[in-house]
Amino acid sequence: MRRNILYALLTTFMLPLQAVEMRYNLPKGVTQISHDVYALHMTIFFICCLIGCLVFGVMFYSMYKHRKSRGAIPSQFHENVKAEVTWTIIPFIILALMAIPATKTLVAMENTHESELTILVTGSQWKWHYEYFEQDVAYFSLLSTPQEAIHNQQDKGEYYLLEVDKPLILPTHRKVRFLFTSDDVIHSWWMPEFSIKKDVLPGFINESWVNIERAGVYRGQCTELCGKDHAFMPIVVKAIDGGEFDNWLAEQKEMAYEAKEDAALESRQELSMTELMQLGEAVYVQRCAACHQVNGLGLQGIFPALKDSDIVKNDIAAHIDIVVNGVAGTAMQSFKGQLSNKEMAAVITYERNAWGNATQDIIQPADIASAKAE
Repeated sequence: MRRNILYALLTTFMLPLQAVEMRYNLPKGVTQISHDVYALHMTIFFICCLIGCLVFGVMFYSMYKHRKSRGAIPSQFHENVKAEVTWTIIPFIILALMAIPATKTLVAMENTHESELTILVTGSQWKWHYEYFEQDVAYFSLLSTPQEAIHNQQDKGEYYLLEVDKPLILPTHRKVRFLFTSDDVIHSWWMPEFSIKKDVLPGFINESWVNIERAGVYRGQCTELCGKDHAFMPIVVKAIDGGEFDNWLAEQKEMAYEAKEDAALESRQELSMTELMQLGEAVYVQRCAACHQVNGLGLQGIFPALKDSDIVKNDIAAHIDIVVNGVAGTAMQSFKGQLSNKEMAAVITYERNAWGNATQDIIQPADIASAKAE
């Protein structure tokens, strides 16, 4: 009996020392803030363990020492001013002492001054958009786990639902400021290794910052229930050293310039129905099928069907406008910043001719360019 009690006490008091290795504890992280948050967490946890042991120790001792079988007679009293003052003042002092390191850490977490790089993080159903301020670099980051793995048609990989096509690239040993907002509903950008969890709200800007100490790949998720595909909105950050980051940023600027030139060339292309249908089907499966379904029937009461839709079968201008500009207040977002003119032309052509719609309409990249210019 004594051996079990001793083991329980040792486990309780040794836990904070071993906690960094525990699977379900907070990670120590790779930033100074994450180290501070971890230290604060473990300090408060240790205080809670100590208080719990003292309180339950006194309670169990009293129950054992003053049990009825030993002839103990309970005291008869109703108020004790000294006891009430004591159990009010002591917790107050403990809370005040706990508040000092907590306040210091919270103030440091909100201090975004003297940042060397600012990134706008925008949540959309269900992807992240990253824009590097004053760098002319921006892109979307989407889940890259194969649909076959999601539907149990192939084995799930090591990073199932935690992998993206384009991770957020950040430099190490530089202070990076984040601005958070949303295109549609409330999301939450959570990166445990950085001790960052910020709500992403439509119409509002939240901010945070990070200074990564070690290069590597770090993974997080959206932690706000943001709709049907909430579980498919991962976050991946790749941290690289400063020189490598500068080279990457220069390459991205060059690619952005080339993309603008390509868009201009695309607008003059004339594609065949076969080419548009092949590309359109690929784009539709990747970007549209999650809501409107592979068969174009949508989800009744949530996402409209495209098969036999009046707009899809008749109103070309309205169809193009919806894909290019989205529909405000709904999950139908704008694709003009996500897809090229060629891809949008292809997917609209596909929707107007698939599932028996058979309009024989052909939409060319020039039509998309014209819609953007209006």
